[in-house]
Amino acid sequence: MGKKGKVEDGEPLTPREDGEKSKYGNAKKYDPTFKGPISNRGCTDVICCILFLAFIGGMGVVGYFAYRDGDPLSLVYPTDSRGQICGVSTAVKDKPYLMFFDLLTCLSSPYTTLLEFKCPTTQICVSACPSETYAPYSQLVVATVLPALIEWDKFICDYDFDPETEYTTGSYQGNDGLAAMFNDEKCASYYLKSTPYADRCVPSFLVDSASTVASAFSDNETIQSSASGSFNSSTAYDLFSDAASLLLTFSSLVEILFEDVINSWYLIVGGLGIGMLLSLLFIIVMRWLAGIITWLTLLGLHVLLGLGLYCCWQQYTSLEGVDGADAALTFTTNLSSYLRLQTTWLVFGIILAVLLVILLLTTLCLFNRIRVAIALIKEASRAVGKIMSTLLWPIFPYLLQAGIFTVWSTIAVFLATSHQAMYTVSMDDDDTVAPANNDSCDIATFSTLYPNTTALCSFQSYALADYVLYLQIYNLFGLFWLVNFAIALGQVTLAGAFASYYWAFTKPQDIPAFPLFKSFYRAIRYHLGSIAFGSLIIAIIQIIRTMLEYTEAKLKGKENQVVKYILKCLKCCFWCLEKFMRFLNKNAYILIAVYGENFCTSAKNAFFLLMRNILRVAVINKLTDFLIFLGELFVVGVVGVTSFFYFTNSITWASDLITVPTLNYYWIPIIIITVGTYFVAKCFFSVYDMAVDTLFLCFLEDLERHDGSPEKPFYMSKELMGIVGKKNNFKDDRD
Repeated sequence: MGKKGKVEDGEPLTPREDGEKSKYGNAKKYDPTFKGPISNRGCTDVICCILFLAFIGGMGVVGYFAYRDGDPLSLVYPTDSRGQICGVSTAVKDKPYLMFFDLLTCLSSPYTTLLEFKCPTTQICVSACPSETYAPYSQLVVATVLPALIEWDKFICDYDFDPETEYTTGSYQGNDGLAAMFNDEKCASYYLKSTPYADRCVPSFLVDSASTVASAFSDNETIQSSASGSFNSSTAYDLFSDAASLLLTFSSLVEILFEDVINSWYLIVGGLGIGMLLSLLFIIVMRWLAGIITWLTLLGLHVLLGLGLYCCWQQYTSLEGVDGADAALTFTTNLSSYLRLQTTWLVFGIILAVLLVILLLTTLCLFNRIRVAIALIKEASRAVGKIMSTLLWPIFPYLLQAGIFTVWSTIAVFLATSHQAMYTVSMDDDDTVAPANNDSCDIATFSTLYPNTTALCSFQSYALADYVLYLQIYNLFGLFWLVNFAIALGQVTLAGAFASYYWAFTKPQDIPAFPLFKSFYRAIRYHLGSIAFGSLIIAIIQIIRTMLEYTEAKLKGKENQVVKYILKCLKCCFWCLEKFMRFLNKNAYILIAVYGENFCTSAKNAFFLLMRNILRVAVINKLTDFLIFLGELFVVGVVGVTSFFYFTNSITWASDLITVPTLNYYWIPIIIITVGTYFVAKCFFSVYDMAVDTLFLCFLEDLERHDGSPEKPFYMSKELMGIVGKKNNFKDDRD
């Protein structure tokens, strides 16, 4: 502890025995938790720190393999199911356009589409997009009557697949074989009139207009989709025309919205700036308004319940002597009839009376705790006012999270595009030289290894290797861990800054210079391991929850009621566990910042400290949440309503100062300003919430560890000492 009780780097932020004489007495300052000199604030949870750094190194390795094998350009260039780029690869150089056999499967398998960035349907390169809409699946009816009339020339099939030959003498003979062609996606079961767009065959109505859909379908034609089954062409017309109208409307709307945003961008920035100033102003004035708002709210609730009770009594007495008013309550769909019964108002009155009594007793029992909570909220306002840099601090964790998300998404895209061509052996039954039929093989070395065989190493599929899934899971877990690490780093830094405010005996003289930056240094220098430990726990819970969601999605429509019930229970349990661990971690980080102990010790101490003061915890948490909610409501409401009146030219003097631009939809900037202000307010009030929580734990530690003697003085404000009935046993000349 430096002179005047200032906090130096590397030491616990509470007073401790260091040989320094107190200015309030001749005895030494003392704190039983101190374990040595300043240099003894050492690194905590070193093993977890090493594990964390090793994990980051592992993400680097994953990124290397993803970069080596992945090709994000395949998302840009049209690439068929075999990994060939249309119009570029040798085999399809004369086929520049990509065609999808069944676009509906992209929507029916969202997990596969998102995980692999690839639609799970056969895709081939074609020399020209279909110029008409046709349903080859309808030829099943023709095949039943007269197979010779099947229009084979209108079939669009996979490479080297001749549907007529296969139907006549091959593996797909007869009507069952014809149906199997479509089920196996050897041929497209239907296709739409399409237009090349970005080298892909896109249904023309998506590019041109919805009116073209009407001519795209013939009456009573059957469309077969592997994703949606069979449906009539009239149904298809309705579906696609609605989709086309929606898409065209959406496209034009996006253009209009973008134009409005460009024309009003400076007003949007100004609105967000006003939101920032109002958030700051609300936090500062909370030192004067916290008590007024709280007591007026409680008084209002008492008065409201009292008026409700009085109204019930009035209605009850007014119904005396009225025919049928004394009848018993019976079930009826005519709800207004209940209001004509005395029993109804009696029940309402009893309920309101019970609530009024409970609220009154709760207020009386928790009166001092409410006063403590109000005083701490006021003190948090002063702390934020003294350390204004904390209000800008959330920008750093948010930028860090944005960088983490960018790295994760880049690796994920490279992994998702690291497809490989898979080849298998196809052979005659009497060939014993080659490996077994359908075994995997290497196309480059097969002919060299087996020169005397008639077997072929044939292309099977173009897919991701099995290990890519595990790398994606590793990468996703890294996202969870690193994002939670960034959040925890921000909490530890803020906690250290506000703790240095609390443990400064004389404020602001004893508050160290640059408390926020010094707190950040301590967090990086000593407590990376503890931060990584806490964030690891949250990440493990989140990855389990993600796996449960994935399992539920995969089993949708297949699971029995018992499995469904178990999954719901597990999801609920892990949701509650994550909420609890976030609460515990936050308080553990505060004690880490204060005492510099490891995560487990800090979490244990924080838990039992809160349990010993559970009523105070409940009161201050709910009161803080309520005041922050009012603050957010105030800031968002003022900015939103003001922007509405401004953009509708209802505030003439403001419109004269800054001309309202001509907009297509004036509510666009209003919505952007309102939503943006909400996030700005959330950012500011998150700092305020952390200040309240930090000062609260410091207050509890102060109460338990000190007795007001010159050796162990109370560091709380005089207002708090007056509320809890404590005082320093020496001349305390603080304000």
